[in-house]
Order: sequence, then C-alpha cells, then structure tokens
Amino acid sequence: MSASAPGGSGASRSRTVTWKDPAGAARAALTLTGLEYMRSFADGRLPRPPIASTMEMEATEFDAGRAVFTCEPAEYHYNPIGVVHGGLAATLLDSAMSCAVHTTLAAGERYTTLELKVNFVRAITVATGRVRAEGTVVHRGGTIATAEGRLLSERDGKLLAHGVVTCLLIPAGPAE
Repeated sequence: MSASAPGGSGASRSRTVTWKDPAGAARAALTLTGLEYMRSFADGRLPRPPIASTMEMEATEFDAGRAVFTCEPAEYHYNPIGVVHGGLAATLLDSAMSCAVHTTLAAGERYTTLELKVNFVRAITVATGRVRAEGTVVHRGGTIATAEGRLLSERDGKLLAHGVVTCLLIPAGPAE
C-alpha cells in the first residue's frame, strides 16, 4: 500500500522562460565602461542577461559604486518548506553587490566573484511583495574590490537579508 503525500499533489503549473543571446552584450562589455555597461541593461539598450529572465529580476538603478535590483517573489521561487528559496536572496544580493563593483571598471576590465557571504534574517514569501537589493562598493583596489548589500521589502522597508562580496579585478586585455 502506498501513502499519498500530505497536502495532496496540487494543480500543475507551468512557466516559459525566454531570453536573448547574451554574446553581443558580453562583447559590449569590452568597449564600455562598467557604469555605461550596467546602465545599458537598465535602460534596455542591451538585453538583460539570461539569469535575470530565469529569476524574473530587474536591474533598476546604477551609479558609480552602487547597483539596485528588484524582484517580485513568486510561487516558482518556493522551496519545499513553502517559502522563497534562499538562492533568490543570494542571487539578488550577489547581482547588486557585484554589479556595484562592475560600475567601477574601465572599458575592457573584468571581474569575477571570489567570495559571497549572505545572512538571511527574515523569510520571504509571495506575501512579502516586491523586494529590493542594494549593493554598494566598500573598497576598490587594483586587484580586489569588496561590496556590501541589503535586501529589503519595498512594502515596509524591513531587512530580509544582507551580505558582502569580494571580487577579483582582471585588467583589460585580450578576451579569452
């Protein structure tokens, strides 16, 4: 005899994700400053990266050393315990903090994330409403940059998560 799962199987749902080829945007990164490049996503001159389509997040603001991303938590972000998976908060914070570092790059410079630390302080659900990840550069050296970030509920301003990122800066040179 088999037992059914508590709560039943529920109705099936589906979601279609589409994106544009990211190769052209990657080539543009070699010719634009980091701030110009990031602003090109926010104003639609460049198609948003595939991860933004997958997670349904939006790049909304970029200034030198600062980046903001927003997202409306949805049921498809849920984990098995019925709340938004921590990966959404981590992805939003990584994007905001790392892109804040990206805004400091000269044309042709690149970076990669070396370390990401996230502290989750409140559960996120669909009822939380739109969330806002703000990243700010703390240190920009010649080889290493660090940034900090906060994930907030837009509805009530409550802190949901916060974190820090360390990035390795890669000088301009031939693309690999």
